[in-house]
Amino acid sequence: MKIGKGSWGYSQSSQGNATVACVPDAISFAEPRSVTKRFLTMATALAVGVIGGNLLDSQMTAASAITSMFVVLALVGGFLSTWSPCGYSSLSLLRPAGRYSFRSVMSWTPTFLTHALGYAVGALVLGGALGLAGWLLFEQLPFNYMVAGLSVLGIGYGLHQFGFMKMPYPQRRAQVPHDARYRFRSWVIGLLYGFALGMNYLTYVQTPMLYIVTGAALFSGDVTTAITIIAIFNIGRCLPVAINFLPVSNQSAQAWLARWQERAVEVDGFLLLSIGAAALTLLAL
Repeated sequence: MKIGKGSWGYSQSSQGNATVACVPDAISFAEPRSVTKRFLTMATALAVGVIGGNLLDSQMTAASAITSMFVVLALVGGFLSTWSPCGYSSLSLLRPAGRYSFRSVMSWTPTFLTHALGYAVGALVLGGALGLAGWLLFEQLPFNYMVAGLSVLGIGYGLHQFGFMKMPYPQRRAQVPHDARYRFRSWVIGLLYGFALGMNYLTYVQTPMLYIVTGAALFSGDVTTAITIIAIFNIGRCLPVAINFLPVSNQSAQAWLARWQERAVEVDGFLLLSIGAAALTLLAL
């Protein structure tokens, strides 16, 4: 099935009651909207960022405002990275067994907990590695330089999302191993999937916010800070799995995500542009 510039192939070979989605071959603003509408949305995002930066400057210090914005970007970025047809197709394999009931959900809860633990371990490993590398290479990097660089990068990827610029997107185009559900217990699968996804670069991640988060962790020059940044991103990645506590079918979740996929890309680009513009505005004031 083609959606604009990016193709999302859905394999109809079901594994249990889950449909496995292929990894997308492109990431850009997919909805067939005119250049004028996309440009106006992009301009609105930049204007919101500039106005927001001025308002935040009167309410708090630039460092506090920028830190808060990057926390929001990390959390939302993690959420968007999983809350998509392709991302959820992997995690749908972790659904409770059988029909929805209090008993089935309680039996599935250990899987959710080990899945969250896998994300935590991934944050420790990836964040620790980035923090150590940053401590060795970028400990003396001024805060303003780091913010300026990441803001420009964020604006570039925002333009990429709206289809006005082509940015590099190096990723391992793979998902979690779906056949693991036949080889391990559910709670083990949850742990393995959580770790693989929590490392963020072992599987495909559809939002370029990942690069901003990675840069912030690397350039922080501090192991604790880097782990915290990756952990916030991973919290956002883990949250969508909690939908399995609700009586929502896999098919309805997939259908809803497919309907709103283009809007998710638009939200992604809007936040990258507005937060980047706001951060640059705060640095300039």
